[in-house]
Amino acid sequence: MSTKKDNFSLKDKKYMQIAINLAKARKGLTGENPSVGCLIVKNDEIISIGQTGINGRPHAESNAINNSIKNLSGSKMYVTLEPCNHYGKTPPCTKKIIKSGIKEVFYSMNDIDEKVKGKSFNILSKKNIKVRKGLLKKEVNNLYDSYIKNRKYKLPFVTAKLAISKNCLIYSKNVRRITDQSTDKLTHYLRYKHDGIMISGKTLNIDNPKLNCRFEGLENFSPKRIILDKDLDIKLNTYIFNTAKKYNTIIFHNSFNKKKINILKNKGILLFKMKLNNKEKFDLSAVLRKLFRLGIRSLLIEGGDKITKNILSNKLADQFYLLKSPKNLPKNDKHVVFTSNDILKKKYKNKSKIITKLAKDNITIYKR
Repeated sequence: MSTKKDNFSLKDKKYMQIAINLAKARKGLTGENPSVGCLIVKNDEIISIGQTGINGRPHAESNAINNSIKNLSGSKMYVTLEPCNHYGKTPPCTKKIIKSGIKEVFYSMNDIDEKVKGKSFNILSKKNIKVRKGLLKKEVNNLYDSYIKNRKYKLPFVTAKLAISKNCLIYSKNVRRITDQSTDKLTHYLRYKHDGIMISGKTLNIDNPKLNCRFEGLENFSPKRIILDKDLDIKLNTYIFNTAKKYNTIIFHNSFNKKKINILKNKGILLFKMKLNNKEKFDLSAVLRKLFRLGIRSLLIEGGDKITKNILSNKLADQFYLLKSPKNLPKNDKHVVFTSNDILKKKYKNKSKIITKLAKDNITIYKR
């Protein structure tokens, strides 16, 4: 790419790419706030870095300024998103930048929050700080896809995932594993990066899953467990039920079974009764709106064929991971066929592949 076209040097781009990588590492872990990466450079030397804190605070700029052991006077700051300029739960980052002595600030894109959007440029410029924006803007737009959706539509960013065999089965009697162990690590990485994970009550009763992140040291980043269980058929000997007091668990239902409701409430499970549509199914758009109000900003759906077809047909997933094994599964009286392939290709035009030397499975990411 020509540096004349966008007027940014290769060094500027290198520093901002490091800031982007810092933000990517925290993406999904910063609650309602966007994950921001920040770099401070003086005399072509990186003197400090910062990331948004876990659950959203402190902000990246504040962390970078506080982390520096050198005088910041005359330095440059590279930050992925426009610094905040208003008082909220923390003071404005612009105020801290001005006080620090930083003389040049690069940021990639304006914050879409109306309280911040476009205002920092003038605030900093008036204090004789040179401000340049738009550096690696395209890369940063991709980074903030979930944040943009959260702010614009008041909905969680939805990732759906499904594993299928070479002969397009998603389930076969007595077969517990479709993909290999390396691909399973992707599943746990996705769980680590999402606030909530959703399955159907049918999947819960058949598979008895744990729905947690099983990376050593990251168990506490397991997502909230969310179950769609219309008639409250959840079995009381499942892992989800027995661990409900330890982990956050939410069930959406449409049941009048007071006895079962009391049993589940006594286990600390949050229950929400939702109306059904004319097909006697949940309105998943209404479920997503409710989850957003409950603080879920990113949702992973590990569904079966029916829920997958629902979310793909209605374009409720922002991205879809299709994990395809090179193995065929046996067809029997209990097998389930993946029936949404045509819908997926029609509704989700953008796709990319994950290339890995470890997994033998074919991993494709579809986006709208």
